[in-house]
Amino acid sequence: MTDFDALSITKAKLVRLPVALMLGVALSLSACSGKEKQAGQSLVRVNGAEITVLQVNDELKRAGIKPEQQEAATRQLLESLIDRQLILAEALRNEADRSTDVVQAIERAKTQIITQAYLRTIGSSVGKPTATEIDDYYQKHPEYFSQRKKFDVQQLVIATKDFTGELRAVVNSASSLEGIASWLDGHDVRYLRGQLSRSTTDLPEQMVEKLKEMHKGQIFIVNEGENSMINLITNIRISPVSLKTAVPQIEQFLFSKKVKETAQAEIAHLRASAKIEYLNAPAPAAFNVAPVAGK
Repeated sequence: MTDFDALSITKAKLVRLPVALMLGVALSLSACSGKEKQAGQSLVRVNGAEITVLQVNDELKRAGIKPEQQEAATRQLLESLIDRQLILAEALRNEADRSTDVVQAIERAKTQIITQAYLRTIGSSVGKPTATEIDDYYQKHPEYFSQRKKFDVQQLVIATKDFTGELRAVVNSASSLEGIASWLDGHDVRYLRGQLSRSTTDLPEQMVEKLKEMHKGQIFIVNEGENSMINLITNIRISPVSLKTAVPQIEQFLFSKKVKETAQAEIAHLRASAKIEYLNAPAPAAFNVAPVAGK
């Protein structure tokens, strides 16, 4: 029986940017000064405050609305923006924006937005991985591609607070999931049954390394926040992926890796050239920056 902590599988999602919706309003550019609004931008005035097409389009983009759903979604979003503007105006009238918590939250959000924007400019200088780099990664990681494995798993999901030392001893000595389920039933411990199939490509590297040593019929535990999963491997099969199929995934992975390394290098450079004084906080023994490829 093996323990894993904080298993999380993150999948990158591509969001299609929506086409600007005009709501029947023509957005012809006027020859007015830069301080004046472009003709047709405003959709609604709420006690003098304007809600514009740009605001609606921004909400559509953030929500990732599909093109065929945009017309209906636009009407709903416009009403939501009206409600938001009414609440904002009332909050400002009551000086809610002056509380310490709100001021700190605004500054934190502002800082995060600006720093992320700068890091994006740093990342924009990173070139796409070459065909040689992609092929090299494919050849050096057969566990993810040419020798990829798929694991079929049955599981019992319980609250982590119910995972006692006594239950752990039962799991350690169990030869089947049904035996563990019988013990849970006999001790009034609530659980849910589940089953899943995961490949080595889907899992974090640390877990892949441990799963490589496991066999069919093995029981292991995954602790993930408030829930714990008691898992039984019911089948392991080879499911290879060709280089042609793997190219987009490898390209995205290597590009993201390069962007991260570039950002780390920039932070290291800024730290090296900055004067940092620890006043009422203990200084770390050493500041370690992850090594940059090729350095």
